[in-house]
Amino acid sequence: MKKQVCIIGAGPAGLLLGHLLKAEGIDCLVLERQTPDYVLGRIRAGVLETITVDLMERLGLDERMKSEGLWHSGFNLTDGNRLINIDMADLVGSRVMVYGQTELTRDLMDACENRDLEVVYEAQDVALHDVESDAPHVTYEKDGQSHRVDCRFIVGCDGFHGPSRKAIPAAVGQEFERVYPFGWLGILADVPPCNHELIYANHEHGFALASMRSETRSRYYIDVPLTEAIENWPDERIWDELAIRLGPDAAAHITRGPSIEKSIAPLRSFVFAPMRHGSLFLCGDSAHIVPPTGAKGLNLAASDVHYAALALTGFFLRADNDGVAAYSDTALARVWKSERFSWSLTKLMHRFPEDGPFERAMQVAELDYIAASRAAQTSIAENYVGLAV
Repeated sequence: MKKQVCIIGAGPAGLLLGHLLKAEGIDCLVLERQTPDYVLGRIRAGVLETITVDLMERLGLDERMKSEGLWHSGFNLTDGNRLINIDMADLVGSRVMVYGQTELTRDLMDACENRDLEVVYEAQDVALHDVESDAPHVTYEKDGQSHRVDCRFIVGCDGFHGPSRKAIPAAVGQEFERVYPFGWLGILADVPPCNHELIYANHEHGFALASMRSETRSRYYIDVPLTEAIENWPDERIWDELAIRLGPDAAAHITRGPSIEKSIAPLRSFVFAPMRHGSLFLCGDSAHIVPPTGAKGLNLAASDVHYAALALTGFFLRADNDGVAAYSDTALARVWKSERFSWSLTKLMHRFPEDGPFERAMQVAELDYIAASRAAQTSIAENYVGLAV
């Protein structure tokens, strides 16, 4: 089989890129190791920056998002004593969209047939070959049969554990990593949210986040040690802890209900450079991971896809190699800014085990500054809604 581009991974990044390329007449194939149901079963992000919303609009796949998603003009920081509102609409004239990653992925999946975007699910033993050449190929197994895809470019959208990044020689790549000493215990429940905007809480018991997926579905998080077991956290214990960490005002509006999903996600900051080697591009989690505090994971993947789509359409439609050559540097410039914001917000809103009275005093001083400074709030809002691409 011959294609111009072979995309590894049919999560939101891979499907988004596939749609963008097909819209320009570029022949591509998407390979996915899991089943469609498994892909849709991943409970992930729910805050979309302008870049992600704009890409869905460009593809004409924004109807359900605009109908069911929630526009948010601000969010809140609290340390139990006060609620600091970051009014993004007033500060920077922009908003974010609350719309679950699962729903965005479903929209992209449902549109594949109409756009004739070919996706092969349950593609096993995917391997990348000759990525340093101008004629790479990908092999995989499907239903007991071996397959080969010859292409001009391969794009790895296959996540942190996928094969794409591993195809870049160790002598070429460099890894930057910070593993955090806690994870986020998340609970999803069909109950109305306790606030119409997100609340990030820093409490002596630890971090908490009140979020939502819709007006009737809420997503809450607390941080727990990495050694913690989910079995130690029945629903009632989680609700009790959320009421403490979010403070009495939010607690008074919490509606309790049975969880429909519970999990503990470890936190890390990770960047791999370069994001292109030869004929191989990396997009999304295959190249970088951010702690979810800044709501950047899916949105960074979308910006990668934006840059990759520009580079590939320039190459195939205009014989322009400049975008391909500049892809890694261009994408990494935005990645590092988002890593910085996610790290700084994580550091501000969490109690680290090694921190003492000095570190806590610095958190209080920083929150005091943010509460009193429009300039500080503007900086946070600018980063939260997403820096320009």
